[in-house]
Amino acid sequence: MKADRIIKNAKIFTSDKDRPMASALAVKDGKFVYVGDEAGLSAYEGPTTDLGGKFIMPGIIDSHVHVTMPVGFEYADLGKQIQCQDKQELLKIMSEYIAEHPGEKRYKFLFDRRFLHGEEITKEDLDAICPDAELQIQEAECHSLWVNSKLLERHGITDDTPDPVPGLSYYVRKDGHVTGNIFEGSAEVPIMLDSAMDLTDEQIDTALQRWIDFSVDVGVCCVFDSGIPGYPQFHERVYQRLRALDLQGKLPVYIDGCYVIAAHWEAEEGLKELKRFRQEYNTEHLKIHTMKIFMDGTQTLHTAALVTPYADTGETGVTAFNVEELADLLRKLNEEGLDLHLHCGGEAASRVALDAVEIVKKELGDAYHVKVTCAHLITQHDDDLGRFAKLGVFANYTPNWHADDPAPLAPILGEERVRKMYRSKTVWDTGALVTWSSDSIAFLDFMQWNPYQGMEIGMTRQITEKTRHYPFKRTAEVLPPLNERMNIEEMLLGYTINGAIQLGIENQKGSIKAGKDADFLVFDNDLLTAEQEGFSYNSPKDVYFRGKKVK
Repeated sequence: MKADRIIKNAKIFTSDKDRPMASALAVKDGKFVYVGDEAGLSAYEGPTTDLGGKFIMPGIIDSHVHVTMPVGFEYADLGKQIQCQDKQELLKIMSEYIAEHPGEKRYKFLFDRRFLHGEEITKEDLDAICPDAELQIQEAECHSLWVNSKLLERHGITDDTPDPVPGLSYYVRKDGHVTGNIFEGSAEVPIMLDSAMDLTDEQIDTALQRWIDFSVDVGVCCVFDSGIPGYPQFHERVYQRLRALDLQGKLPVYIDGCYVIAAHWEAEEGLKELKRFRQEYNTEHLKIHTMKIFMDGTQTLHTAALVTPYADTGETGVTAFNVEELADLLRKLNEEGLDLHLHCGGEAASRVALDAVEIVKKELGDAYHVKVTCAHLITQHDDDLGRFAKLGVFANYTPNWHADDPAPLAPILGEERVRKMYRSKTVWDTGALVTWSSDSIAFLDFMQWNPYQGMEIGMTRQITEKTRHYPFKRTAEVLPPLNERMNIEEMLLGYTINGAIQLGIENQKGSIKAGKDADFLVFDNDLLTAEQEGFSYNSPKDVYFRGKKVK
């Protein structure tokens, strides 16, 4: 058989359980037509490359990213980062900056809430230093904002404005009055990205091209885009541009998209919109078949939903859907052949998902087909760790978080719980399908989008001076439990075939196997034997997408 490309004398990690390793492959018309040993190449002829033992793996699948939201942040930046130790110092630094930069319409800053040490910032504090312009402080986790009265007025937010999702995504109030603190996506994103719809097609395409170039450079061949809460108009606007790029042959990354809803009362309309998205955004490298829900928030804000109450407040948080509501949605998704992806920061959020899946699977038996993914899984209840495998629910972790300093969360969650976060290895060992992701809401310098950084931290649960990361992110100790550290094979499988199964494209992508798309990466370095510390500096020498060399 005539092949377009033949490679021999390689060390090929295939992610195919039937043939985990190979030494040769052949490609024709964008597909692998042969994978095996060199003896089998006798049936093929064509341009041949001897790789001299270099390492090959499948193209990387990042199964929880944000593609549409960061486009907005390219032109509505997060703000000037301030590092200081208390509220008064923060107000002083911002006041000085405003005085030195007069006449701006909106002043933006970025600040880590933990340095408030329990104090709160109010709109009155911000009005005192910025009475005549808009002022916005983005909290470092990007799950909340502080704004002044001018910005509240611009968006028509008053004491009587309903919360988007009461108890989860809301306008913080004291004595019935809004304070200027705004929690979670559906409430904050329309403010953060309020000028995004003014962007031109050219501006959107320029931002997307930056992301495409990065993805190609590191070998990310496929992603799941997890959407924008509270801003469906801009989310769709970016999908329109992605569709246009794909039709022009300019999208060398496969994008599996979604439609986002915030709560159960949006489910009916959301289902209609998701079906429309599936039909309208259906090109070779852009597919949409998944409903995305932010089931809860983050532990830092007490918006993550817990089974065991918060140590400092005694509360448990709320979920966007209860079990019955989510089960009802699952029935409808199953009927339409659609899937479900859930942000689950706390253990109650994933438990609601598992309970709902269990109910509907019992009802429907073999007629049940919804692929359900729980993302992040910062804390999980011991009783639920084995249920992912039992119920066929995907456990998606963000490994570059797996070295987070637990100290700030200890007063919030209690010492025992902060020493049991991100239990990916335990879930993996139950037989569950674990997938990996980067989950960053802004492109910036793409530091935290780096899949090799995720692999390193997933294996070490620590950030050292050898890690390709910001110096301020370094950690002195390994994040417990130590037995939750993954090995390199598990990281590679989670970034390849497991991600493909999560997205329902395992017959096309995710492993180096005859008949599948020829997405593969070539490295000078052998990833299977590479040092774990410093692994984040790895990068492919060559990248192939559907048989075409794109790097």
